[in-house]
Amino acid sequence: MKFEMTAPLEVGIACRDLSRSRHFYEHILGLSFISENQVPADKAAPSGLSGGGYTVVRLQTSNGERIKLLAPVSPPPASAPPAFILDKPNAAYLTFIIDDINAAIARLLQEGTEFMTGEKPVEVRPGVYLAFCRDPDDNVLELVEYADISSYRTDLK
Repeated sequence: MKFEMTAPLEVGIACRDLSRSRHFYEHILGLSFISENQVPADKAAPSGLSGGGYTVVRLQTSNGERIKLLAPVSPPPASAPPAFILDKPNAAYLTFIIDDINAAIARLLQEGTEFMTGEKPVEVRPGVYLAFCRDPDDNVLELVEYADISSYRTDLK
């Protein structure tokens, strides 16, 4: 059976500090607020998301993709992230394909974001530049710039 999507893909991101994460995604990255909902424990536990209830905030990118920030009523303690992304079992990260990676890095550095790749983008293949950073809850974000965006579209085939 083939999946038939009825809406754009949403990605859920677990947060310990919802207001801080929301500020980061909404005011620093520029995503648009869609909704905020509280889910009580009696609904959260059967969902498999949290035994004690949670809050979900939906934000949307300029291309229509949505991010759900999910924060449990009782967040777990933070743990130190590994030095390398792929050293974490079940690692996942969000990729933002943008038109000016240097401006994005400068903006995020100004806001106090630290980059795992340093303060300059890395050219991973000719004309493809990337930078990795972490959001306020240590979730990994990748910024990518294609010198020729048509090469990205070719990668999709």
